Parts: sequence; structure tokens; C-alpha cells
Amino acid sequence: MEYIDIEKNLIPYRFDLSLADEVFTFEVHYNEEHDFFSVDLERDGEVLVLGEKLVYGMPLFYDVMDNRFPKFSIVPYDESENSIAVTWTTLSESVFLYVIEDEKVEDA
Repeated sequence: MEYIDIEKNLIPYRFDLSLADEVFTFEVHYNEEHDFFSVDLERDGEVLVLGEKLVYGMPLFYDVMDNRFPKFSIVPYDESENSIAVTWTTLSESVFLYVIEDEKVEDA
């Protein structure tokens, strides 16, 4: 299964990612006070989302039915099932952002 590796030592930082032949820009942020991560999402210079919180087991942008968003689900998950939260300690150690091809609705 493919996953997006987050470089915690670079946060806050931006990177481009190609999903289904579409390029998206992700910006990753960390809230040290409450120990959580969030992402901003852009496509073709258009801001689609600001501050989407990474929640364990919940697909990013799951509540959006819009064809400008990635056609794949992106889910924070620990394959070993030892972690149940996305925190500084777990992200990119045991919890990764997995790209899942079959869950998003393509037409909205």
C-alpha cells in the first residue's frame, strides 16, 4: 500500500504530490500545544482546504464531494494497529498517510 511520508523536522512545509495524474500541493502544520497535525490543500494555485486535522482512521477531506479534490482517500493509519492517534510520537513512525484508491466518489 502506498503512503505519504511526512517529514516532521521540516514542519511547517509544503510539497507537491501527484495523485491520479493530478498535482496537489499539501502544506503540513503541527499544533504543539494540543499535539495534532493539520494540512492545507491546493490545486493549480487554488486553496481547497485550510487546517484539515489529521484524525486517526478518518480519511482526509471525507466530507467533501467535489471533483477538485483527490480521487483517492488519504487515511492516517498504523498497519501494526499499535497506535490509535496521530501525534508527534506516532506520525511517520507507526502512523502513515495511506493512499487508498477505492473510497472517494469521483463525480460530484
